[in-house]
Amino acid sequence: MVDRSGPAMVELRSIQCAYDDKVVFEGVDLSIPRGLYTGIVGPSGSGKTTLLKVILGLVDVTAGEVLVSGARINGATSRGVGYVPQLETVNWNFPVTVEQVVLMGRHREMGWLPWPSREDRRAALDLLEHLGIRQYAQRQIRALSGGEQQRVFLARALIGRPQVLILDEPTSGVDLKTQHHILHLLSQLNRDGVTIILTTHDLNSVARHLPWVICFNRSLVAQGDPQEVFTSETLSRTYNSEMVVVRQNGLLLIADSPNAGAHYTPRKVGVEDGDRDPV
Repeated sequence: MVDRSGPAMVELRSIQCAYDDKVVFEGVDLSIPRGLYTGIVGPSGSGKTTLLKVILGLVDVTAGEVLVSGARINGATSRGVGYVPQLETVNWNFPVTVEQVVLMGRHREMGWLPWPSREDRRAALDLLEHLGIRQYAQRQIRALSGGEQQRVFLARALIGRPQVLILDEPTSGVDLKTQHHILHLLSQLNRDGVTIILTTHDLNSVARHLPWVICFNRSLVAQGDPQEVFTSETLSRTYNSEMVVVRQNGLLLIADSPNAGAHYTPRKVGVEDGDRDPV
């Protein structure tokens, strides 16, 4: 259990972010406790990836301040933060092996030396072994499947021994079995003390696997246990489109309503809707 009243691992205070004078979001306040395993959900273009980059120090803010583990981020990623980007953003034509990709996460420890030490290589191979892909260490990264590539970039983030692990769409483009494997692996890392923040479009996987969720669409809509936060009203406001949430045998099933895509207008429904949340 996470003490949500304790010190924050990540804190955003009145953040405003803009690209080319176009404001992405403003007035964002967010506190993520140490040890939390949380998912950020919202529609495409809602600012989720930008929010991650603000925490990483990859995007400058035009107002407010960002703190990680109590230290203010000043345009540089904190040493205690690991990052797994979207696979779609990777240049797969770059000739590099799996082991070399993982060792890229060790660059701060290497110092001025242009090559990895024996200890660096041992750490990389141990991580690949733990993730079940050591046999691919000398294979070109582009030759792997999507799930295997995702684990390689996870190893690259973990080799720096981060306190916070940030992942942008880690289950995108992989099959259902691989999605569950990745989320279970992240749960294990979280139990080992790593604070994990990820973005995803898979609401049903979030409901099954994550203990905390943040609904975001250019502002914070809601946050909390998905069993409580994932209601039709909250998700419809988040996605600005009608959503249906069905609760059955302790499970949440989330889908677009027949009116998905229409502008969301809150309405009340009667008791006859049974266990289905109002849309």
